[in-house]
Amino acid sequence: MIMIKKEIFTFLTDLVANNERDWFQENKQRYEEAKQNVEDFANAVLEEIRKTDKTIPEDLIGKKCVMRIYRDVRFSKNKLPYKNNISFWISSRGKGGDGPGYYVHIQPGKSFIAGGYWMPQADHLKAIRQEIDYNTDDFLKITQSKEFTNYFGSLDDGEKLKNHPKGYEATHPHIELLKLKSFTVTHSLSDKELANSGAVNKVVEGLKIINPFVSFLNQAIL
Repeated sequence: MIMIKKEIFTFLTDLVANNERDWFQENKQRYEEAKQNVEDFANAVLEEIRKTDKTIPEDLIGKKCVMRIYRDVRFSKNKLPYKNNISFWISSRGKGGDGPGYYVHIQPGKSFIAGGYWMPQADHLKAIRQEIDYNTDDFLKITQSKEFTNYFGSLDDGEKLKNHPKGYEATHPHIELLKLKSFTVTHSLSDKELANSGAVNKVVEGLKIINPFVSFLNQAIL
């Protein structure tokens, strides 16, 4: 069974200590080998998660899911050229699709799986809030289920509106949910778990738990 090779964690650790173009070019072969391993891992995850999520395109392959390691520094104060992780994104909208999906982040000591919809565009955010408002029981049944809360705890409580969103009263019983700007969940994974023969199953186990949440968000923006 495919797993994340320990060499990937070593490469990323070295990259953090040498985040500059000359070093990267000298170690380009190490990066290409790491990227290929993650693409192969993503293919194995895709094969399994499709059994649960039938909306994932059949022609979506690992190579299209793995995200660029090159940072966009045009508008950032941080001018380091490379990310300190390798990650991949799976969505029913295929490569680069803007919508709900599944995310796998590989970084020494900081790896995790996540899912949902990060920073939806304005019309999608409005639709999601409306869906939660109209179908609160369905949403809570998913996000407050024992399996969901045991694995993820609660929704990521990141960026939120300071005040209640337009169209909703401050006294709304679920106003804190409606204030969210993103609807995501996260579960940490150790390097050991990813460098183990059961790594694909471990990741897919989490993504399957995310699936009803992703399906709810997808239904909201149809």
